Amino acid sequence: LKDNRTFIISPYFDDREGKATRVIGIVHHEDVKQLYCWFCCQPDGKIYVSKAKIDVHSDRFEFPYGATDIVCLEPQNCDPTHVSIHQSPRGNTDQLPRFEIKNRKAETFSVDFTVCISAMFGNYNNVLQFIQSVEMYKILGVQKVMIYKNSCSHLMEKVLKFYIEEGTVEIIPWPIDSHLRVSSEWRFMQDGTHIGYYGQIAALNDCIYRNMQRSKFVVLSDADEIILPLKHPDWKTMMSSLQKQNPRTGVFLFENHIFPKTVSTHAFNISSWNTVPGVNILQHVHREPDRKDVINPKKMIIDPRRVVQTSVHSVLRAYGKSVNVPMDVALIYHCRVPLQGNLPRESLIRDTTLWRYNSSLIRSVNKVLNQTVLRAQK
Repeated sequence: LKDNRTFIISPYFDDREGKATRVIGIVHHEDVKQLYCWFCCQPDGKIYVSKAKIDVHSDRFEFPYGATDIVCLEPQNCDPTHVSIHQSPRGNTDQLPRFEIKNRKAETFSVDFTVCISAMFGNYNNVLQFIQSVEMYKILGVQKVMIYKNSCSHLMEKVLKFYIEEGTVEIIPWPIDSHLRVSSEWRFMQDGTHIGYYGQIAALNDCIYRNMQRSKFVVLSDADEIILPLKHPDWKTMMSSLQKQNPRTGVFLFENHIFPKTVSTHAFNISSWNTVPGVNILQHVHREPDRKDVINPKKMIIDPRRVVQTSVHSVLRAYGKSVNVPMDVALIYHCRVPLQGNLPRESLIRDTTLWRYNSSLIRSVNKVLNQTVLRAQK
């Protein structure tokens, strides 16, 4: 907005606590003191102004800017389709940008599982692992992957284009670094940056509301993380079993386990994959042991209609309970640089759960590579 302290991502209708418009945004936690929602009521075109409640999320990690809910009660006798946000209750509406209020109409769920990948940045080029993750998500029952895209390589663009045309991927442009100095760290380093990890938390919250009426479950994880079920063949059977055991639960937390990409096996050395940039997850089946006194971070599968605000590793506000899913039911396979890099190989735990899916995974990855990367190389 004009104040350069308030950034609007998208407004959503939310009638879970009264008839309100909840605007997902980013604001400066001290400088933004008051905001107003300007609603235009049809058909008479009357303007209705409502004072906003500015709710900066508690997980700001000391950065000056944070994910924020700007919540306004709506007029009782009208269902506005658009809203403008302004610092003052008075002024000229023609000068204000108008934002469409989403989720106004109730929809039936079009998908069971949507994965939200918040902030693809840094000219992302881990092409092979990305394709493997998306194909694993599909094997596990995902129909939609939403990516908040800041920047990626030319080759990655080709892969994304393929998945968009296939209908799997939806891209939300995320040009946050043209407005704020973003940090690639999650906590504030006193380095003059404005917001952590490319505004990841704001993106995750937007993704929940964006999918509130279209997806039965929303999965909050990164492109190098896969929630692997150990007792069930896929997520649908796993989640129906978990929901039966945990009624009135809206948030299921899964424990993160590091499979270091520095430790590999000779299995699945597929020659055509060697020309593709990125990690081949099938060759990384050793996980780091738990560290004493360190809690493994969690990622989540949530019922979006029960969540009000989320952080990265837990929800901040929800209706209903959160449950930690035991490691013998599922764990997060997270293939990345090691956290315990000095451990000898013997101290790592060989865990080949991923290999249960190897033949269907290899088949589907080959199909995508042949239509994208390998075709470009021919």
